[in-house]
Amino acid sequence: MKAYIVDKWLKGPEELTLKNDVTVSDPKKGEIQVQVKAAGLNFFDTLMIQGKYQIKPPFPFTPGGEYSGIVVKSTVSQFKPGDKVFGSGYSFAEIINVPASNALPMPKNFSFEQAAGLYVTYPTSYAALVLRANLKAGEYCLVHAAAGGVGIAAVQIAHALGAKVIATAGTAEKLEIAKKNGADYVINYRDKDWHEQVKKITNGHGADVVYDPVGLVEQSTKCTAWNGRILIIGFAQGTIEKIPANRLLLKNISAVGLHWGAYVRNEPERIPEVWRDLFNLFESGKLVPAVYEKVYTLETIPQGLKAINERASYGKVVARVGSPESKL
Repeated sequence: MKAYIVDKWLKGPEELTLKNDVTVSDPKKGEIQVQVKAAGLNFFDTLMIQGKYQIKPPFPFTPGGEYSGIVVKSTVSQFKPGDKVFGSGYSFAEIINVPASNALPMPKNFSFEQAAGLYVTYPTSYAALVLRANLKAGEYCLVHAAAGGVGIAAVQIAHALGAKVIATAGTAEKLEIAKKNGADYVINYRDKDWHEQVKKITNGHGADVVYDPVGLVEQSTKCTAWNGRILIIGFAQGTIEKIPANRLLLKNISAVGLHWGAYVRNEPERIPEVWRDLFNLFESGKLVPAVYEKVYTLETIPQGLKAINERASYGKVVARVGSPESKL
């Protein structure tokens, strides 16, 4: 079968090599074997192949973090061959063995492409806004990089929770995408006075919650409300900034981190709670995954990662693996 194999740290996605003769082993106890139908692409995929991510798999490994597909073999009772699932695993391959604990049944109304991007982005955004920031209906929620994978999920979730959503992005096209997905107000963060625009929109109140996957905490403190909560999701701009502690003190601001992947180890009891609420929102139609208009293939995954890294994409970037009707 075909799979990307990484046996040394790479400079970037352009160095990824697709192997055509990779052997597939049987799933171990507690695992399921999945025919991948679509793979979700993330910014951290590039960091991982470069050796810059907090998780460094031993060589050789198959990169990729999210997938959707069909169960081929199962060692557990909750899944059987033919079941449609999505989850996390080293997914840039045609066939993968993954822990059953990292898989969930696909929402019935979603395509493989939509489901491939659910497992990381939506619980990350939901846990941040609900568990960490306690976002309430009527509050102002400022979402940076609002047309990106986690950003657009945050916009949709904040809107579904009844917040007034202010979205930032770097182009008119991305701002329009954010509006279509629930943003009440949009601001181009390339404008030098974007934080003043936030204050104007909120009539001087400021943003009650700031969702930041980029690294704009320092500037965001200028337009955060009294008792505001700034959610630190990531550092897509490439640098880890220093937080001005005096501004946190003067405005009673809380700077709050969110590492969804660490809940498995530290608060596993919260995971089912988050997924239960998300499935309710999926099934009600309040959350519909926004998939980037260009769907890549297994062979063109490096191009998809490049589009994410260059901020040329919006929503969730996915790659279709095999043909829609292919079966083993």
